[in-house]
Amino acid sequence: MAWIHMIPEDEASGRLKQLYDKYTESWGGVDNVLKIHSLNPRSMEAHFNLYIALMRGRSDLSRAQREMIAIVASAANECHY
Repeated sequence: MAWIHMIPEDEASGRLKQLYDKYTESWGGVDNVLKIHSLNPRSMEAHFNLYIALMRGRSDLSRAQREMIAIVASAANECHY
């Protein structure tokens, strides 16, 4: 299994802390899929912006359809997200 060093929320500073504060979920933390970018806050912000554009941007697919596609893709890849 691959392992990626991630900076915990309580150790973040500067731009990373700002992004963690912005991306903190209702459960009180930042999703690991974003935290894997903690060593490169620019890539974290780009990843988040891409996600927003794909899931909430203008499209012929509804948001529900996009979510369903994401669920099927995650299941096919045995991803527990």
